[in-house]
Amino acid sequence: MLGKLARQHDPNVLVGFDKADDAGVYRLGPELALVQTVDFFTPVVDDPGTFGQIAAVNSLSDVYAMGGRPLSALAIVCFPEKGDLAVLEQILAGGLSKMMEANCVVLGGHSVRDDEIKFGYAVTGTVHPARVLANSGAQPGDRLVLTKALGTGVISTAIKRQQADPAWVEAATLSMTRLNRLPSLVASQIPAVHAMTDITGFGLIGHARELAAASGVSLVIRAEAVPLLHGALECVRRGFIPGGLNANREFAECAVEFGGSVPAELRTILFDPQTAGGLLISVGTAGARELVAGIAAAGESAVVIGEVREKRGPVISVE
Repeated sequence: MLGKLARQHDPNVLVGFDKADDAGVYRLGPELALVQTVDFFTPVVDDPGTFGQIAAVNSLSDVYAMGGRPLSALAIVCFPEKGDLAVLEQILAGGLSKMMEANCVVLGGHSVRDDEIKFGYAVTGTVHPARVLANSGAQPGDRLVLTKALGTGVISTAIKRQQADPAWVEAATLSMTRLNRLPSLVASQIPAVHAMTDITGFGLIGHARELAAASGVSLVIRAEAVPLLHGALECVRRGFIPGGLNANREFAECAVEFGGSVPAELRTILFDPQTAGGLLISVGTAGARELVAGIAAAGESAVVIGEVREKRGPVISVE
């Protein structure tokens, strides 16, 4: 729909909505730019405090995906008129705990009455104009690094159907409540990092497709290298498929060529919509080892899952 609207022209807009990037970036001066994003959604877990934490982590992620540092946030709340306010207090407290961990100040927000609970934040951060890590800088020869395992969408669906194994819930919750702050900080300090995005609602394939299209390249993903949350494949086998996964597949599968040895359930999980997912980083070959080691030293995980090639054939090849 945004493509149908009138285009605004401002030389200080460094990143707008034209390349489906994670956040907008607006230059204030030679050494300072604002990063702005907004995100909110319905509960993905049963515990209100945990939901608040996940919503905050998810909202902050788009700032980190640009290589930015979050500064302030405004809460967005939709809550039933006759809902239990103790639940809302727990949601807000959970969100605030993650904002404090991120050193991001919550300045206020806005609420509306709604039969369905929704929560999230509009976040403002800063970045140096010369170090914006957009999704449009990937170069042939780069390695693709992923910082979180996939599977939050299918596990959340199992939770909603009250059929999730406790170990699955624990694995997904730990992932969704982990900030992308440290991997982003490491990536922003390595000159060989050329592009970055986070894996959220469009799944790994959807966001990888956006990176490839914005950069004018093709991507190769090694299926066996993609990390998966405990229980993710079992959820697929048992039919815990969120509607968003099917929508992602319908939209993006035309851009993907799968190798014959890639199992059906693994093909499916690559389209799984992620909540508070990890970062997908395109980094030069010489810097890939430094990036993975640096993220590991910071106490986080990162694995090489593929590479960038000259634009040819399918946009994405999964081998």
